[in-house]
Amino acid sequence: MPTSPTRPRRALLLGACALSLTLITACGSGGSGTTAAAPGEQAADGKPVSLTFWGWAKGTKDVVAAFNASHPNVQITFEEIPSGNAGGYAKIANAVKAGNAPDVFNVEYPQLPDFVSQGAVQDISKLVTADLKAKYLPQAVELTTLGGKNWALPLDAAPQSFYYRKDLFDKAGITAPPATWDEFRTAAQKLKQADPNTRIATFFPDDPSTFEALAWQAGASWFGTKGDSWQVALTSPQTAKVADYWQGMIGEDLVRSMPSFSQQWTASLQKGETAGYLGASWGGGVLKSSVPDGSGKWAVAPIPTWDGSPASGMLGGTTFAVSKDSKKAKAAVEFATWATTTPEGIKARIASGTSSAYPAAPELVPVAKAAFDTGFYGGQDIYAIYQDAAKSIKPNWSWGPAMGTTNTSLKDSFGKLTGGTTLGQAVDTAQKATVAELKNRGLKVAE
Repeated sequence: MPTSPTRPRRALLLGACALSLTLITACGSGGSGTTAAAPGEQAADGKPVSLTFWGWAKGTKDVVAAFNASHPNVQITFEEIPSGNAGGYAKIANAVKAGNAPDVFNVEYPQLPDFVSQGAVQDISKLVTADLKAKYLPQAVELTTLGGKNWALPLDAAPQSFYYRKDLFDKAGITAPPATWDEFRTAAQKLKQADPNTRIATFFPDDPSTFEALAWQAGASWFGTKGDSWQVALTSPQTAKVADYWQGMIGEDLVRSMPSFSQQWTASLQKGETAGYLGASWGGGVLKSSVPDGSGKWAVAPIPTWDGSPASGMLGGTTFAVSKDSKKAKAAVEFATWATTTPEGIKARIASGTSSAYPAAPELVPVAKAAFDTGFYGGQDIYAIYQDAAKSIKPNWSWGPAMGTTNTSLKDSFGKLTGGTTLGQAVDTAQKATVAELKNRGLKVAE
């Protein structure tokens, strides 16, 4: 088993997910006392245990097909839903309220504390053995743990990466991918000078997660605790630096602003009007499937940093959670375990050609690397980039218990950038909205 790429930073992903349940709120009404058939067993009527599963992660259809083919006693009915920020979370939350949620669903690390605090998922601690937890990065386990209880199983980690068009960079006289954000700005200027229709990257006004990852990379720490109170620090100097930088890039027309992963965005990539993508490890598969005609033109580099030293945040990262009312938690955990800790599960996802997930189970990183066809990237060892990026993830970042409110506020304000709202103002507004929501939930906030 290879050494975990992030194991030296044991406190790396601590924070909201390791905090006391009393700081989150009364966390969920769903217990783990289910009546499901045990893993591998058939239901009482002799028929296979049937599970419903909602998700959007690339390669999931292939994972479900492979599981169903090899597990005749547990069968998954999969429904692909929009990604979380594109409406998936709202769909899940509404289904939970209506009492018709799927047995298991995907939720990203930032949103898990919110789902727990709202009582949408159940405690699966009795089904998560010490041996199973040992298969994952300790930081990933910490991200799925609240108050000593396990609420989900981690699929991947998501260190940041920069994807760029080698041919367009060469045309603009850029001999190497930018290592610093100053170099990134210079490269953006050169690309625009070489072709007035080309921009280096895109700012996604509808998805705050990229901005959050950039704040994380800059050393910000948005959430923490003081005694029995939450501390909210969206308006930190580190975040202000990121906001000012990107306000300048937008104001100087050096980046595009369009909805994330939209037809508009894909078309700009296909036409060579957008020469780069600030993403994460999972983005390698997204880009490959979005612009297949670009095969051989794209490469992956570490994300630029402020001083040239390696540094990364995490952009997303997915888990499997069991909904609060499911009576089939054992079978659901069996499926999630297979999907996240077995070579067969990871191969099925990666070999689909649409996913480049960086497994949360370190033992499976070589499996993912071998399964991903890197022809699109000219044979580049992109997992080596991801592994180095994982080592450089900044410590001391925490997710808050009301990220839905935080993200909605940021998204609403980002949508008004063309009307004069600034990124700095957006962050200020989100700070106030987040504090107000925590107080509305009866949580203490340190002023």
